[in-house]
Amino acid sequence: MNTGKILVMDDEEQIRIIFRKTLTRMNYEVEVAVDGNEMIELYKRAKERQKPFNAVIMDLTVAGGMGGEEAINRLLEIDPEIRAIVSSSNIDDPIMDNFKKYGFRAALPKPFEIDELSKTLQRVIMVNGNTGAGSGQ
Repeated sequence: MNTGKILVMDDEEQIRIIFRKTLTRMNYEVEVAVDGNEMIELYKRAKERQKPFNAVIMDLTVAGGMGGEEAINRLLEIDPEIRAIVSSSNIDDPIMDNFKKYGFRAALPKPFEIDELSKTLQRVIMVNGNTGAGSGQ
């Protein structure tokens, strides 16, 4: 059984709805953001309240807003141990191939299967056998 708190950032409303429904069915608590700025604010607020996110999933490209590449740099300043997953339909982007170099723990190409989403989250969240902060993959 999955448990944990996930933050999803995507500029497409339909994608945010799908993530929220899917992750909720997987027993995750879910919050969503439209762009990197909103994501950073939600992440900071959760950390300040001592209720941090177990993982974040962010779209690489956001129309008219801050996307995943810029957002991960700011989030790493806030939390160097952040468990971030980059998601994109542009599989040719170098970040998707070299995600660790950019500070992400995993890449999730769109479209993806629900099972792939579940396994990716489990792998990213479960570091050293627990769901707390720590060094990871």
